[in-house]
Amino acid sequence: MLNPRLDDLMTYPFERLARLLLGIEPPKIMAPISMSLGEPQLAPPAFVATDMAAAAPDWGRYPPNRGTPGFRGAVADWLKARYGLPDGFIQGDTNVLPCAGTREAIFMFALAVVPPAKIRDGKALRPAVLMPNPLYHVYSGGAVLAGAEPIYLPARAENRFLPDFRGLRADLLDRVALAYLCSPANPQGSAATMEDLCSAIEMAIVHDFVLAVDECYSEIYDRQPPVGALEAAASFGSRRELAREHIVVFNSLSKRSSAPGLRSGFVAGGEKAIAAFAKLRNFASCQTPLPIVTVAEHLWRDEDHVRATREAYRARFNLAEQMLEGRYGFYRPDGGFFLWLDVGDGEEAAKRLWAEAGLRVLPGAYLCPDEPELQAPGTRYIRLALVHDLETIGEALTRLRRVLN
Repeated sequence: MLNPRLDDLMTYPFERLARLLLGIEPPKIMAPISMSLGEPQLAPPAFVATDMAAAAPDWGRYPPNRGTPGFRGAVADWLKARYGLPDGFIQGDTNVLPCAGTREAIFMFALAVVPPAKIRDGKALRPAVLMPNPLYHVYSGGAVLAGAEPIYLPARAENRFLPDFRGLRADLLDRVALAYLCSPANPQGSAATMEDLCSAIEMAIVHDFVLAVDECYSEIYDRQPPVGALEAAASFGSRRELAREHIVVFNSLSKRSSAPGLRSGFVAGGEKAIAAFAKLRNFASCQTPLPIVTVAEHLWRDEDHVRATREAYRARFNLAEQMLEGRYGFYRPDGGFFLWLDVGDGEEAAKRLWAEAGLRVLPGAYLCPDEPELQAPGTRYIRLALVHDLETIGEALTRLRRVLN
């Protein structure tokens, strides 16, 4: 018998898009352009191939669950340098784990930290998991399969496209076992401030839950480097270790290094949470192969290619601003590589753009839960990924303007 909780999972966004466009033929005179998928098109650094070749003998070894000391040390050093962390605040041996990309880790983390019941004041309560809406569907999947109630917090323009934890009732917060936050956000690109993160961490301490912050777009920023959750935890002074024990962060090489095919990322944070996650991963994870760990260590220690990547995406947003400023609620996001455009009806716009311009975009509602009443924060929007070369993006935005104007 199948697990009935599978029926409660969100429909995968690209399955919904395929159904929406089924039977609609794009113009034969135009080459189709897909801007629905956030798959980086930039080339990874050349040393990826040479490092991989040099490490080829390690394909014959089982990879350790915790990766290598070199990898964990590289991540710890990067976190310290990137966020100005105090010495010893994040240590490779106790606060860092590798993962096969962050999708797997974000999903499985809920299984490690969500209990069967949340005990508060001697009462057993059904656990809840907070998450933004729109969202990366994996947040919801992890919560549902862990047996928790997913709580969707609208992320709208009026609250800077970020979920507002502060307005939640105390009785709900007492049930929370885990809260997901994405900064910079997917799809809107908004970055949480130091105040936002400190407030969320304080709430996690008071109500005893783990704040899981998805920072996968942290290095693709426009003007200012986004604040990190570990950076916020370090600001708690004498309580910084307590703050650290209530958070974990996820990051990967997919976006910063244009290397999604490596399937390499990390989770870092509180020692107890990392230990629990490591124990789960002994039973149910894909260990990262050692040649990939070797390449990943080099990538986390190299910032030259990341600066070049940022400049490439800035050029894409410069072009988008030139072509779309004053239209569809265009704004330059704090980070990431998506446009979040207000077109009035995202589904209708997606159908028209495919039928009339061969342009594939994702309706914003498809990044929300399936229930109609929960789709409101995304209904008016479409998401476009600015991952192609400038010529292709220029052609795509020209088509978009022609169809939607």
